[in-house]
Amino acid sequence: MTVKLIPISSQQFPAWLKRSCQEYETDLVATGESPVEAHRRAHASLEAAFPEGAPSLDNAVFDVVDEGSSVGYLWVGTDSSDDPRSWWVWDIVIDAQHRGKGWGRATMKLAEDYARSHGANTLGLSVFGFNHAAKGLYESMGYETVTTKMKKSI
Repeated sequence: MTVKLIPISSQQFPAWLKRSCQEYETDLVATGESPVEAHRRAHASLEAAFPEGAPSLDNAVFDVVDEGSSVGYLWVGTDSSDDPRSWWVWDIVIDAQHRGKGWGRATMKLAEDYARSHGANTLGLSVFGFNHAAKGLYESMGYETVTTKMKKSI
């Protein structure tokens, strides 16, 4: 396995943005949000994240590539605090047919390397409660739970 992060081009960005937004909407609906609210929230979040309509060095989007083929994508950048040393994995997706084969772990290591090379000393992320496989991966890599958000339908 020779995983590489290849920055997406400006031509690829609109398609990536659409895919990421749709996947975020799907995840939000899975947590109980209405489709209308999930759509609104996903679009607002991505529009706020990319006000210039493109990635940057401190808000980067990559194709995850192994042996010349894309196996997923990674979005990593500074977090929402004012601390430039605090970075965040905003989104990581390994395509379904490639999951469970080590690409997620390799991609997270590359995300850590990228963030560190840009001055980060911490890297955080959020994981949806239903995503047990991802949570297990992150815990096995030394990520610790900082907060837990809980809800109940009533």
